[in-house]
Amino acid sequence: MATQTTPAPRTTTFTQVAIALQTLTLFAQAVSAGLLLSTSYGETVHGVGARVMYGATMLYVLAAILAWRRGGGSPRPILYASGFLVLASVQVVLGIAHQPALHVPLGVLMFGLSVLDLGRVLFTAVIGGGSRQQRTA
Repeated sequence: MATQTTPAPRTTTFTQVAIALQTLTLFAQAVSAGLLLSTSYGETVHGVGARVMYGATMLYVLAAILAWRRGGGSPRPILYASGFLVLASVQVVLGIAHQPALHVPLGVLMFGLSVLDLGRVLFTAVIGGGSRQQRTA
């Protein structure tokens, strides 16, 4: 019996979009933190960005849960997404409390972890779903 390998069609999953959006919003928050220090409207931009970032993090949790329920895979991505949601919650509390000594390093850590998680998701998609095998008689 011969096995034929054909390239799988490239698709972007909801999880990939959600983690990419989270990473992008975290980067935008770093940019708006600079605006916060240098312009009069920076606080407004950073505050709106915080709400968008928090929403993107909740979207990532939803995407991880839906991917697990639909695909029946490992629930580990739900743990990662939930961890981001906890970190985002702490970040919001620290921002409201005006604790930049903790708020800024946590933001840098979150961005770094989000980039790593985005890399994991994209790498898994490329390696895990790179080809599809079909049996021919």
